[in-house]
Amino acid sequence: MENYCFLKPLGQGSFGVVWKALHKVTGEIVAIKQLKNEVSRLTSWEEFLQMAEVESLSQLKNHPNIVNLKQAFMGFDGTASLVFEFMEGNLLQFMQLHKKRFNEAQIRNVCHQILLGLDHMHKNGWCHRDLKPENLLVKQGVVKIGDLGSAKKIQPGIPFKDYVTTRWYRVPEVLLGSRFYDSKVDMWAVGVILAEMFNLRPLLPGNNAEEQLFWICSVLGSPTVKSWPEGQILAGQAEYQFPQFSGSGLSCFIPSASESAIKLITSLLSWDPAKRPTAAEALKHPFFVGSHRIPRAIPRAIPERHPHILPNIGGILV
Repeated sequence: MENYCFLKPLGQGSFGVVWKALHKVTGEIVAIKQLKNEVSRLTSWEEFLQMAEVESLSQLKNHPNIVNLKQAFMGFDGTASLVFEFMEGNLLQFMQLHKKRFNEAQIRNVCHQILLGLDHMHKNGWCHRDLKPENLLVKQGVVKIGDLGSAKKIQPGIPFKDYVTTRWYRVPEVLLGSRFYDSKVDMWAVGVILAEMFNLRPLLPGNNAEEQLFWICSVLGSPTVKSWPEGQILAGQAEYQFPQFSGSGLSCFIPSASESAIKLITSLLSWDPAKRPTAAEALKHPFFVGSHRIPRAIPRAIPERHPHILPNIGGILV
């Protein structure tokens, strides 16, 4: 880590802190995530390589829509530091700073890039499990999926021991306590994010699990035995009764969206996970098909580099 000069903190949380840093030799600006010791708790190099973020990104590297892990360090005290390419910000920040709603071409671009990244991730057997605007990084019009600290390998038939997805983007089956879920949890999150980009505000802002389910029912209409039989079983096991809403259609909640956009969001927000499209299927939806050129989502920004220092000559890939 002695080759890096730490410039300023970019964010912090229960996991640790993310720094903006400068490589002293190449002049490259990077982002360094330093994990707290109680978070990483590493005892060996093998355990370090099996960390979700390290293992997943080492297998998913070189995709244009997944953030690039450039280097990884393990300290003698068991702490971990991960060096990422530097991104200008995240999608939430861009939405908060946007003075007016994004046009549909911009939204199509962002969604297209997210799905390309997810398609690569899912086909390689990984589920992100915490997809949200804060974890979608942006630089010079390119959108990349980041923060894979909660990512898990998908193993059909084997339940997950935990759930993580931030509540507003959490699927109904997990809200009802299911541990048998797969990559379709990411597809639900894409639908919620897509709606949020149209409205510049959350679609389903529940304050707790029960309120989150209430929001989902009120927006989508309550599920029935026919539309989601497994849901009725999960609700019974959780001793939960769905509030009864007929649903007035997503177009009432997202009035600026086109018919094809509403149809895509509706399919992504299917109560039954089996009815949600895969990322590959979503990419073939009419919302994207026929767009010969998908325009840039975010205006270009000037690449940041320290003056009077040699250009980047690359880093050690994990």
